[in-house]
Formats: sequence, C-alpha cells, structure tokens
Amino acid sequence: MSATLAPSPTEAPAPALAPRERETLRHISAGRTYLQTARHMGLSTHTVDAYLRRIRAKFNISNTAELTRMAIALGL
Repeated sequence: MSATLAPSPTEAPAPALAPRERETLRHISAGRTYLQTARHMGLSTHTVDAYLRRIRAKFNISNTAELTRMAIALGL
C-alpha cells in the first residue's frame, strides 16, 4: 500500500498573473502612481487598485515593497 503525499508548498505552482495584472504590476514597480498607471492603461484608479488587490491576494503580499520585489523576481 503506497501513501500519497500532498505536494509541499515549494512544489505548488505559483498563481498565474493575468496580462492586465502583469502590466499593472510592471507600472507600479517602475515607480508610477495609481493615477499615472490608470491613465497609461486607460483605466480608472479603482481598477488599478482592484488589480493590485488581486495580485496581493494571489501571492499573499501585504504591501507595495513586496509587490516590487516580486516584480523584480519575475523580470518585470
């Protein structure tokens, strides 16, 4: 009888970013404000905030510094 082990947290695949989430993260990590990002992407600042909240939830990130560090790690 073989036991099935659940994958460890390090083996679990990272959540995928949607293209607009990736683009939003790239702008914010480059030092742009929500307003600058929104204008460049043709969105409202509320939508930019929503994208960033989704990214934070997906990766369990609590602040912009961590978002920036993640963006650098992803090569954005």
